[in-house]
Amino acid sequence: MKILRTKTQFVCQQCGYRAPRWSGRCPDCGEWNSLREEQVREHQGPGRPLASGPEQSRPVPLHAIAGVEDMRFPTGFGELDRVLGGGVVPGSVVLVGGDPGIGKTTLLLQVLAALASGRGTVLYVSGEESGRQIKLRADRLGLTCPTFYLLPTTLLPDVINAAQDIQPIAIVVDSIQTVYTDQISSAPGTVSQIQEVACQLMWLAKRNHMPVFIIGHVTKEGAIAGPRLLEHLVDTVLYFEGDKTHTYRMLRAVKNRFGTTNEIGVFEMKEQGLVEVPNPSALFLAGRPVNSTGSVVVCTLEGTRPILVELQALVTDTAYPMPKRMANGVEVNRVALLLAVMEKRLGMQVAGQDVYVNVVGGLQTNEPALDLGIVLAVASSLRDHPLDPHTMVLGEVGLSGEVRPVHQAEQRVREAEKLGFRRCILPAANVGSWGSNPGVELMGIHDLHDAVSVGLGS
Repeated sequence: MKILRTKTQFVCQQCGYRAPRWSGRCPDCGEWNSLREEQVREHQGPGRPLASGPEQSRPVPLHAIAGVEDMRFPTGFGELDRVLGGGVVPGSVVLVGGDPGIGKTTLLLQVLAALASGRGTVLYVSGEESGRQIKLRADRLGLTCPTFYLLPTTLLPDVINAAQDIQPIAIVVDSIQTVYTDQISSAPGTVSQIQEVACQLMWLAKRNHMPVFIIGHVTKEGAIAGPRLLEHLVDTVLYFEGDKTHTYRMLRAVKNRFGTTNEIGVFEMKEQGLVEVPNPSALFLAGRPVNSTGSVVVCTLEGTRPILVELQALVTDTAYPMPKRMANGVEVNRVALLLAVMEKRLGMQVAGQDVYVNVVGGLQTNEPALDLGIVLAVASSLRDHPLDPHTMVLGEVGLSGEVRPVHQAEQRVREAEKLGFRRCILPAANVGSWGSNPGVELMGIHDLHDAVSVGLGS
């Protein structure tokens, strides 16, 4: 006979820490007012079967398991396939997060419609919007397919039963914070519910070899809401980034068991939905002013993709007791470090100047290869001397003022060559050992003195 016990625990909604009594601050993660009371039922006796059925797992030899590399299938979006590592792996669980209104639902609706028109039946589970609302959006996007099924529900057993009935090739759950199971008494969106729902969806995907896409809410800091365990359970974690005031979005992989991490896909939001951008470098450099001081073109490597972006700097006299240091797209502490190196090694006095650094287009990157571009942009604005608009800059700057080599420099230079750049300022250690001579003049430098002399002609 199965005995059911019910007890009360206080669970941290940030890290999942459980405590027998309430506390104002979580003793594990240090978050304030994050402990919420939940009722936990303990089962004694035989455990309940998994969502996929009572099938028992048995050990098998590794060589007897079929490979999955040739089983990937495309989503209909080349940018999404790039981020996923070449396509969707059957049985994988993909978590998609991003700010409200950034385009998560729009993208996955378009992906499911592409799969339904080319491969078979798909299922979209809507826990936040009614069927009429989803239909209105689908009509606006021009999505019509007879094998596209919609299930407006928040109850997990309904999702599992529907998946077993129609056997879809892919499922989207929007969102996991709204789906719950009545086997747990806590409210939807709590740590216990999110963990249980994620585990059930994971086993549903693994046992039936169907990919499951999960949409997750984000906190005000930009992280996916719920316990960190949620990101450990899934196979891939994707973040939708971008400023909602701009029309383009970036889909970044921060975890991928089947591909490269930190890979990005670039999309543009239009009236008919999200459209992939095959050449993001041209997009980020569109509208770049010519012969403008403080402007330099740098190359950042996102996963395996080189992207050319414009980096701007503005140096002006301060009106405050403490000069301001502001950065958008790069880490402000890195900018402060480079300004200190410029004062010490180059003698450029910026202690009484406000310094603003911006990566045009809203791209967020912390790659050290942008160091030399930041230095030359600040020096250009300080001396009011523009850089050559047909020059690309890359290099890491050390505390001694030396310019260190960067990885995959040849791939970055080839990208600059495609867009018509004629000269590249890069570390001397990266010059040479090329597969073939590029059509770009390579200016190898050793330190910041060389960089300022070559870049600004002084």
